[in-house]
Amino acid sequence: MAIVHFSSELAQHTGGEQRVEIEALRVVDLVEALCERFPALRGHIDRMAVAIDDEVHGDPEFQRLADDSEIHFVPRLRGG
Repeated sequence: MAIVHFSSELAQHTGGEQRVEIEALRVVDLVEALCERFPALRGHIDRMAVAIDDEVHGDPEFQRLADDSEIHFVPRLRGG
């Protein structure tokens, strides 16, 4: 199962959970499973970039996940 790490900003929407394991094939599936488990996340994590195994993806929806992937949701960087 993928391991998802939540920042303190996101943990306030998970009831304080900072780490969960979720089974998902792609990031889009992961986000849906997380929002079902923690409805307060909806509207917050879909605006974030995703780091999968230390590689940041700005448009990650269809990135595939390995069984042992580690996921971090991070703020998107905005350029000027």
